[in-house]
Amino acid sequence: MLESVKKIFVVKDIRKKVLYTILILILFRIGTFVTVPGMNKLDFLNAVDSSTNGILGTINIISGGAFNRFSIFAMTISPYITASIVLNLLQTVIPSLEKLKNEGEVGRKKLAKYTKLLTLAFAVVEAIGLYFNYKAFLLAPMTYGVGQVVGFILFVLSLTAGTALLMWLADKITEYGIGNGVSMIIFVGIVSSAPGALVALSEYAAGGITNIIAVIALVIAFIVLLAGVVYVQQAERRIPVNYAKKVVGRKMYGGQNTHIPLKVAMAGVMPVIFAMSFLMIPATIIQLVTKGAATGFWGVVLKVCSASTESIWYLVAYAVIYMILIVMFTFVYTMFTVNPVEMSNQLKQNGGFIPGIRAGKNTAEYINKVLKNITWAGGFFLAFVAVLPVALQGVMPGLTISFGGTSILIVVSVALEMLKTIESQMVSRHYDGFLD
Repeated sequence: MLESVKKIFVVKDIRKKVLYTILILILFRIGTFVTVPGMNKLDFLNAVDSSTNGILGTINIISGGAFNRFSIFAMTISPYITASIVLNLLQTVIPSLEKLKNEGEVGRKKLAKYTKLLTLAFAVVEAIGLYFNYKAFLLAPMTYGVGQVVGFILFVLSLTAGTALLMWLADKITEYGIGNGVSMIIFVGIVSSAPGALVALSEYAAGGITNIIAVIALVIAFIVLLAGVVYVQQAERRIPVNYAKKVVGRKMYGGQNTHIPLKVAMAGVMPVIFAMSFLMIPATIIQLVTKGAATGFWGVVLKVCSASTESIWYLVAYAVIYMILIVMFTFVYTMFTVNPVEMSNQLKQNGGFIPGIRAGKNTAEYINKVLKNITWAGGFFLAFVAVLPVALQGVMPGLTISFGGTSILIVVSVALEMLKTIESQMVSRHYDGFLD
């Protein structure tokens, strides 16, 4: 392992990509400490530090503490993710967008441009919603008269510019660095919050909020959960495939036995991120329409979407909706990623067949059936892991657990993907990789 790490810095191309990625991520971490102009940071921190459970706690973890500090990166990359979800869904109902998807590189560039424009629109809407929800924490000169208008403009522009900058940094990592830029930024945000989570856990034990046995049990559960996530992320269902023998000239081809690997967690961690961003949409709209003073039915909806700890029923409703969304997005993402009909046609063209299954339509139906079965399993596993911290909060109300299932899922998925990316680049240059 250490030898493989050394080889990363021996190969010039890989070394440049790794160092470039590290530089961009350092810039991201610096940005998480740049507070929005006019914000009373200390008052805001004291008010929200004890209430960042549920989705707010997850947002703070993903942003690397930027939300608690209310920095220009407080909205994280969530507007970009929301825009991606909306644009992917629109491709199924708008023929022109679906046509762009199939136009190769030119079409993808146009879709990327539309995604960025939609991201800015969502960022502005979300920033306005946050203004009405947290304007009480602005400094006095920003809360009345001309100062109120200036405060509003600075607030919205700062958060929107922060999101645009994050989107640009993510694009640079994807283009010139290692791995997917969005995933890497989320990964670093979570990892940077891990030491704080460990300190908080030790303080709970020292302060008598929970006993040492419960802390040890949580640590063991964390290790078991980590192992389970790694196992499921790597697990796959292998469909056997045989290739018929055929003679071309004087040579015989085919006659090989192989398999089609279908991962149990085909969608990775994306359904969890999508579900979390999707829950933020109604919360943002309600905050925007009610100017941060939602009551009655809409107040209940806001508390459910924010996983409020005021009542156990808010947590239960949030957990149920969160699980349903994760399972739903698991199927949607898998549907966009894997096409059983196309796989069946490729097998048929290459003379391959699944033993006991007739080629063509029957093969596509069989692959689709297997894919559905493993997607159910993968979707429920993702939902269980993501909702686990919410369940623990219901059992132990005094315990703030933000670094939980969602964080583990994202960290493991991104780490494995990053290792595979480096592995492939090292193997292509005749070096042994991490996984050899």
